[in-house]
Amino acid sequence: MTDSGAGARVDQPVLGPIPDPTQSGGRLGRTARFVVLAVVGVLVALAMAGWGYVMMSARGNPEALSQVISFEVGGPDSITVTFQVTKPEDRAAVCRVRAMDSRQAEVGARDVTVPQGSSAVQLTERLRTSAPAASGHVQYCYLVQ
Repeated sequence: MTDSGAGARVDQPVLGPIPDPTQSGGRLGRTARFVVLAVVGVLVALAMAGWGYVMMSARGNPEALSQVISFEVGGPDSITVTFQVTKPEDRAAVCRVRAMDSRQAEVGARDVTVPQGSSAVQLTERLRTSAPAASGHVQYCYLVQ
């Protein structure tokens, strides 16, 4: 054969071999990538746990806990809720007392201030409701200065 000057015949691509899609690409294999991602994940989790510990240590963990002792529906427009709040003696707290109807919709609510001076306080609150109440509960309590 004679060379016509159009170029030599090439048996492989000019820019390099075509990678096999069944093989893992890049410099790292699947196992190495998994190990790198696992190490990064563990480091991120440790950093988050450390930050949470620092924030909790700096602020402490004071809390106000509530427990409903009883509730009594006083007709179509009121409910009486008796509850206990446990908190630090030297702190006051505010608790949100709610009245709920049979579909768990709020029909009455009020914020109640729990004074400082005692760590366990029992309170009885009467709430006006916009519709007949089926239950009463304390939604939350938080400490105030």
